[in-house]
Amino acid sequence: MVDSQAQKPKVVLHWLEKSRSQRILWLLQECKGLDWEVKTYKRQPNMLAPPALKEVHPLGKSPVITVESPALSKPMVVAESAAICEYLCDHFAPHLVPKRYKEGKEGQVGGETEEWLRYRFYMHYAEGSLMTLLLLTLFMDNLRDGPQVPWFIKPVTRLIVGQIDSFFLKPNHKTHFSFLDSEVASSPNGGQYLCGTELTAADILMSFPLIAGKGKIDRQEYPKLTAYMDRLEEHEGYKASIKKIEDISGEPFKAML
Repeated sequence: MVDSQAQKPKVVLHWLEKSRSQRILWLLQECKGLDWEVKTYKRQPNMLAPPALKEVHPLGKSPVITVESPALSKPMVVAESAAICEYLCDHFAPHLVPKRYKEGKEGQVGGETEEWLRYRFYMHYAEGSLMTLLLLTLFMDNLRDGPQVPWFIKPVTRLIVGQIDSFFLKPNHKTHFSFLDSEVASSPNGGQYLCGTELTAADILMSFPLIAGKGKIDRQEYPKLTAYMDRLEEHEGYKASIKKIEDISGEPFKAML
């Protein structure tokens, strides 16, 4: 008889400090039917990823996973957060994906459930829209007051960033945070997550930009959104992922852009 344990797939998460890889660790906590481990990497003094990550994937970024399986002659590499989430959900966490079609409308155009449509949207929105805005905000904050900006130039950079902040960043923050606040308020079936009553991989994907960027989100102006963020931070899977990486790294973890 073949040892089923020996045949179980194995995933290695290549985890970089101060990166988006922590949410993949949370997702792995929710997966079933696989073995997994975490390999950690530290950033260089210039805050770039170490060269060792380019040995895993040519882009040298994190998160990235390697997958070992009896069907593979060598480990398979999967990069990009959403692609990783979708691959892991396809094989090990289908319970984190909402039902796609309404009863009796299987395969029909327009027959999708609201839960699934939201799920598909947020799997792309997290990186395509929200993370882009927050990274631009981070860059502008560093340009305004970062230690790398010479003191005699700061009056100029602060003036420029102040204009960008007023005319672009603040209006877009309001647009996105108001939208997300209303999305939580209108969650299907009165749910407390973005896609309904159950946690999905889209919530896990959204956890990083929201938790890491929560200093930009006013609790009084966006009460539904900030309550949702609190729920994510209090989720047992999220807390278990924090404990896991702190045990592995021996260092306290803090989500940060």
